[in-house]
Amino acid sequence: MKIAGLDIGTTGCKLSVFDESGAFLEKAYQDYPVKRGNLAHEIDAGAIFTKVLAVIRKMAQKYPDIAGIGVTSFGETFVLADEKGTPLHPAMLYTDPRGKEECRELTEKLDSMTIASITGLKPHEMYSISKLMWMKKQRPELYAQAKHVFLMEDYVVFCLTGTAQIDYSMATRTMAFDITTLDWSDEIFAAAGIDKSLMSKPVPTGTPAGTVRPEIAGETGLAPDTKIVSISHDQLAATVGAGVFGSDTAAEGAGTVECVIPVYDELPKLKAMYEGSYAVVPYVIPGKYIAYAFSYTGGALIQWCIDTLAKKEQELAKEQGISVNELLEGIPEPTDGAPASPTGMLVLPHFAGAATPYMDTGSKGAILGLTTATTVSDIYRACMEGVAYEMLLNMDCLRDSGIHFHMLHATGGGAKSQVWMQMKADVLNLPITALQTADAGTVGSAMLTGIATGCFADLTDAAAHMVKTEKVYQPDPAMHQKYMEIYERYQRLYQAVRPLI
Repeated sequence: MKIAGLDIGTTGCKLSVFDESGAFLEKAYQDYPVKRGNLAHEIDAGAIFTKVLAVIRKMAQKYPDIAGIGVTSFGETFVLADEKGTPLHPAMLYTDPRGKEECRELTEKLDSMTIASITGLKPHEMYSISKLMWMKKQRPELYAQAKHVFLMEDYVVFCLTGTAQIDYSMATRTMAFDITTLDWSDEIFAAAGIDKSLMSKPVPTGTPAGTVRPEIAGETGLAPDTKIVSISHDQLAATVGAGVFGSDTAAEGAGTVECVIPVYDELPKLKAMYEGSYAVVPYVIPGKYIAYAFSYTGGALIQWCIDTLAKKEQELAKEQGISVNELLEGIPEPTDGAPASPTGMLVLPHFAGAATPYMDTGSKGAILGLTTATTVSDIYRACMEGVAYEMLLNMDCLRDSGIHFHMLHATGGGAKSQVWMQMKADVLNLPITALQTADAGTVGSAMLTGIATGCFADLTDAAAHMVKTEKVYQPDPAMHQKYMEIYERYQRLYQAVRPLI
């Protein structure tokens, strides 16, 4: 028996297959185009499902005994669909500029703090409800035809099973879900003028939706009794895949986006969360919640540095048979075996705008402290430091919300960098456990699917099989003190730079 995790991303989907003991076997990937213009950011939901079928077909041909597939997805993006689930228009991405005026109208009817107290979200036009209001206003003929409003998780689940259900964490991304009653908010739908009956049924994370439709089984090679499971928003799945189930530990996703996800044993203080624009999300464990503290450019900033500045270093690394990351992280190499000192430079990592706690899409990146002696390696390390400082700033902002974790579990490509992991441990003054898996979201999806199909008894059992530790990095008190002297200046960096750009 096999279990699989389907991860639906903004630019592609992948299906990863594991055996019944949780060992990874293989994955299949398919990408799809995104259309971004000045007036609209859209994606073809039908094309997404076509590619979903392609990855399922490829894996089912090799592993016909797949017992269950868990579905995770990126959030916010929605599509209106007819009774059969056929999309009526290109899906509106979360980055789509439409809906800003409608979000303002909604906050005039229900003030921002009221909305946040219901949904756990500070109002923003990226969430689905504002764009639904725009669709009803500007495309009334499509809205009138609609029988369903789907986000990508419940859209794919419906297409595979015929069941319209959405897990709590994905429902939260609409800004119309009540995180305390765990149901759609009548008050918000009434204020928005949107028909609540169009929405899928909210269910707990990890709820089976049923077996695949007969035609899907025939088309893909899946067994007719293959279970499809509604998993979650991708960040929640990554938290599960990192083995983080209590408030003493937080997950750190060191991927393209840098994200720290703490767990709360009860509903956190919503005013503190509101002030930092932190999303509060019901967790897989009843009564617990998680929050997202993130920077748009984590690994993306490191990749920008390599692609833009390290062309010569890429050639040298190729000649030496090592990665360019290894080359840059080894220059300058300490002569006494001691860790390298902080660069002393300041990098504001807002190269794609500012995420929490600012949520300022107009913010820009900045590098301060350059001299004629500055090397590419210096800038590379300074970019790493900037991401770490930004995460420390977020942790400081979250202090009043009730966090008290004392360990991070790190996943993603960045967790493979020993230099960066040690740097983060020193800056944050916390031990960091780097996990073997780079793709915690898929692992988390498979863990919950394994529970739904009977492979694992519960989360603890699933984690024992699938969450593997690579190395624990302990903070160096002396290095922490050095970083804190620079962090005092970093805390003023955004306020100093933002008025100039």
